Amino acid sequence: QVQLAESGGGLVQVGDSLRLSCQASGRTSRTRSMGWFRQAPRKEREFVAKIEWITGNKDYATSVNGRFTIFADTSKNTVYLQMNSLKPEDTAVYFCTADLFGSGKFWGQGTQVTVSS
Repeated sequence: QVQLAESGGGLVQVGDSLRLSCQASGRTSRTRSMGWFRQAPRKEREFVAKIEWITGNKDYATSVNGRFTIFADTSKNTVYLQMNSLKPEDTAVYFCTADLFGSGKFWGQGTQVTVSS
């Protein structure tokens, strides 16, 4: 099992930046990747970004590519999401995820990001 603790959400203005953090605890030695999903009001949960723990390879949703950067400190079992040039459509609850070898996907509780125009 893995527990995920997110932080860094909040209320910002259009064009502002925000950084989310997510620290994993538990069986972190089996981490394959960590990432972020988000869910806006009345919409389905969608993929945002992920990073492979061993290779460092990154993947982004088209809607955030070039504005968001995912990076990790593997020594701290922590993944970050740097969000720049925020737009109102980025408003959502952001969920941290961890994929473990042989154990499936784990989810954090979510942190609210609100971008006000």
